[in-house]
Amino acid sequence: QVQLVESGGGLVQAGGSLRLSCAASGRIAGMRAMGWYRQAPGKQRELVALSGGSTNYADSVKGRFTISRDNAKNTVNLQMNSLKPEDTAVYYCNAVIGVGYGTNYWGKGTLVTVSS
Repeated sequence: QVQLVESGGGLVQAGGSLRLSCAASGRIAGMRAMGWYRQAPGKQRELVALSGGSTNYADSVKGRFTISRDNAKNTVNLQMNSLKPEDTAVYYCNAVIGVGYGTNYWGKGTLVTVSS
């Protein structure tokens, strides 16, 4: 079993900052990547940032969000600055573990609400 536990969501005004954290535990040998996705009401889940062999960001968050990963602690953080109302969503921690394309594991999600 793989457990991903997120923390750090909440309510913030536009222009503000939040920091999300995720800790992975369990059968995490062979972890290839960790990152964050989000899902806004009525929309599909989308990639926010992913740290693996390279680091990838959604165009909408480039220059505002920064992902950081600690392989020794099996944690990943997302520093979110200059938040906008359109960043409002449930943010999910993601881990890719195993060979080939690997298996995706998900946290339960943490709600980020940005008020205008």
